[in-house]
Amino acid sequence: MAVAMSETPLPERLVAGLVRLLTVEQTASDICLGSPQKGGLGRVFGGQVLAQALQSAQRGVARGKVAHSLHAYFLRGGTEGKPIEYRIERDFDGNSFSNRRVVASQEDQDGRWQPILNLTASFQIPEQGLEHCEAPMPDVAPPEGLKPDTEIRREVVEQISELLTENQRKLMLRPRPIEMRTVDRLHWMNTDPQPPHAHTWFRTIAPVTGEADTPALHRALITYASDFTLLGTSALPHGLSWMRGELVGASLDHALWFHSDARADEWLLYVTDSPWSGGGRGFNRGRIFTRDGRLVASVAQEGVLRKRKPKPKT
Repeated sequence: MAVAMSETPLPERLVAGLVRLLTVEQTASDICLGSPQKGGLGRVFGGQVLAQALQSAQRGVARGKVAHSLHAYFLRGGTEGKPIEYRIERDFDGNSFSNRRVVASQEDQDGRWQPILNLTASFQIPEQGLEHCEAPMPDVAPPEGLKPDTEIRREVVEQISELLTENQRKLMLRPRPIEMRTVDRLHWMNTDPQPPHAHTWFRTIAPVTGEADTPALHRALITYASDFTLLGTSALPHGLSWMRGELVGASLDHALWFHSDARADEWLLYVTDSPWSGGGRGFNRGRIFTRDGRLVASVAQEGVLRKRKPKPKT
């Protein structure tokens, strides 16, 4: 079955749309509103909620302090097409550090606002300190020689088209503002059990420009991208995939540490591994490197990882 290709928006328009998506609107003191993604399907992407929550927290911090870590719990799955409200609590302001707590809520079908995510972010005035790094960047193929994941998605959809719903097809083929090029194979790319390791280059598909081009925005963009490929790493040893309808999964939490500034419109290498899965959960870790080998962020996440039970025949 041939995959129908729709007109792809210009890269600059896709990136501008992502910047708008992650630019929250302040509606009251310590309350922000995040817009829904245009053309979104089903459940809200967790990286969007994380990044909008971080942007909300960053709005109310004294100039000079930058985010160095965030810790979040996903409580409910959000629904695409509806705005998300972010309420900020100013828990601490010290000379060097500040702490902000954010609750993301969305209106349910009964008109009640329900919390979907709790996030705590810590901010620090940058300073010089003792330095070491025991996490060298892996020696992997550069991005220029790798096939873009968008091309691989089209090939995979061709192969498993009969297993996909129309929404899954649209999700797989939707143009994305983040370009990804995978060194090895992700869970949706094969059916063979693989070691729980993955290496993926990523960047925005066009440069970030204008007044929005700030270190704070690039931290939000990296936060957004950090939710890609991570949970799927724990599926690799089992040869199963959400795309083929073999797994049930959802992110439970997400932690991210920013070690130094980096630009999200320049190639970054996302190195993920999963040291453990069991009890219906999978644990995953990530490291993000710049092209020249600097470790700029570390990530950890646990999520639901269950083999989907076949529906009983009637």
